[in-house]
Amino acid sequence: MKNLADFTIKSFHDGLLNREFSALEITQEFFKHISVRDKEVGAYLTLLERDATIQAERVDIMVARDEAVPPLAGVPFAIKDNMLIEGVRTTAASKMLESYIASYDATVVKKLKKEGVVILGKTNLDEFAMGSSTENSAYQLTHNPHDLGRVPGGSSGGSVAAVASHMAVAALGSDTGGSIRQPASLCGVVGFKPTYGAVSRFGLIALASSLDQIGPITKTVEDAALVFKVIAGKDPYDSTSVDRPVGAFEMGLSKNNLEEVRKLTIGIPKEYFIAGLDNLVARGVEEAIKKLKNLKFEIKEVSLPHTKYALSCYYIILPAEVSTNLARFDGVRYASVAAAEGHIKNLRETYFKNRGLGFGVETRRRILLGTFVLSAGYYDAYYAKAQKVRRLIKNDFDEAFKEVDVILAPTSPTPAFKLGDKVLDPLSMYLSDILTIPVNLAGLPAISIPVKKYPLQDKELPIGFQLIGKHFHESDILNIGQLYEGLE
Repeated sequence: MKNLADFTIKSFHDGLLNREFSALEITQEFFKHISVRDKEVGAYLTLLERDATIQAERVDIMVARDEAVPPLAGVPFAIKDNMLIEGVRTTAASKMLESYIASYDATVVKKLKKEGVVILGKTNLDEFAMGSSTENSAYQLTHNPHDLGRVPGGSSGGSVAAVASHMAVAALGSDTGGSIRQPASLCGVVGFKPTYGAVSRFGLIALASSLDQIGPITKTVEDAALVFKVIAGKDPYDSTSVDRPVGAFEMGLSKNNLEEVRKLTIGIPKEYFIAGLDNLVARGVEEAIKKLKNLKFEIKEVSLPHTKYALSCYYIILPAEVSTNLARFDGVRYASVAAAEGHIKNLRETYFKNRGLGFGVETRRRILLGTFVLSAGYYDAYYAKAQKVRRLIKNDFDEAFKEVDVILAPTSPTPAFKLGDKVLDPLSMYLSDILTIPVNLAGLPAISIPVKKYPLQDKELPIGFQLIGKHFHESDILNIGQLYEGLE
């Protein structure tokens, strides 16, 4: 039987069909590994051993009967705990939802279940996906598997840590301002954010509805493409999802396709290589650019002049949408936080106590900021101007894509930082997403890829770079990513 660290979706599928192991055997091995490793990593909030075992047995029956087995069948998966799984506790890492049991499946979960995926459990995150380090969870800290004294990134830190520490073969995360790509970069795995609208958000607990997007976290770009093919598509329950082909991408590039991919031009935005970029990151990204040049790609400099306004713009639009989306969480409709406290005189006091006890510090900070920028007298001064700047940022990308097909940039300005380093400095924490936020504001697809393979025992901090594509041109970045991985 293979070492759990060696499994990719592709190798798992091949081994399953060749009957080198059973889905049940591998599922049991993963839970054994989780029972030991997760005590120090802290990736999972909820484990689903019974349901996972039942699903693994179903897949083994399909194999025994020589039935058609989908590529994801039996694959051990982790799901970020802001996506609903019917009958399973879904907390969004908040005390506000501590006892909430989901009554239906998110569309992405339903699609994965249809493929026969084995869901191992729900993973930790920053509360309501607000954060860049997974230190804002109401329940536990998640540690970077490469250095347990450092953060895994966020807000999808639990999902990324699970994949990086081989406690899942793949996972789902959500990306609002970099929450898939930034932790993927810090933990040395692949994190893919599709075009806004390419994947349904139905059943995802909303943070900022115009920015949120669900995507896969995997060990290889090829695996990310396999998951994307399953979860993408129009959903009648999500009006923002788009009924549009997302482009063909090859699983294992043929010679003909290889030449077509090499015709793509890669742009390097000068605004992303500025003061504040860590030397290790700069060297790592230069290494990635050199490898792509060796693959005969044309590389040219481009300009995204409004990038410097992206962070300010984002932290006006996001809190405004947070203020609206989180208004529903009052501690009455989903879970009562203050009911046991007693001494509540009226409904107003109930709401105040529930929201005060149920929300963490960062969540309250963003709700207050959002309420302020939407208030009378400040809407035009802040929110309306931020939306205009968002349009300028999107226009920058549109202009750049007239010259190039794909844009390459660092994913995170620094490697993983130490636990506690930025908790008391919100601005410093917000700067962690400065290189990923523009993609969400423009609704573009992007993928973070490790500069090289980072074995856990080496204790070397991972560095990632991101490839950014045109709207619904996922095929471009996925194919270039697969070519890059072929060099490893």
